[in-house]
Amino acid sequence: MTYAFHPDARLEYLAAIEFYEQRRMVLGATFSIEVETAIGRILESPARRPVIERGVRRCLTHAFPYGILYTIDQDVVLILAVMHCARKPGYWKSHMP
Repeated sequence: MTYAFHPDARLEYLAAIEFYEQRRMVLGATFSIEVETAIGRILESPARRPVIERGVRRCLTHAFPYGILYTIDQDVVLILAVMHCARKPGYWKSHMP
């Protein structure tokens, strides 16, 4: 199984890395590792995470308040959002295919 980012999801992911890196040196890298670890968990068992709306699933990170929202299309996981769990609920719906 492979994965791809929706272009807006990639931008928000990179913005979050930059935000954390500006807060404290290496925190951006720590955040990135946490997200990549969560993506690894998704790829191991994509259907395991709960559906939150119309085929969109969510996997929470452990050390940061973020969720990775994704869909499964045959053998590709499409990451729709790397979203902060306490900000702008539902904004990601415009990323849906």
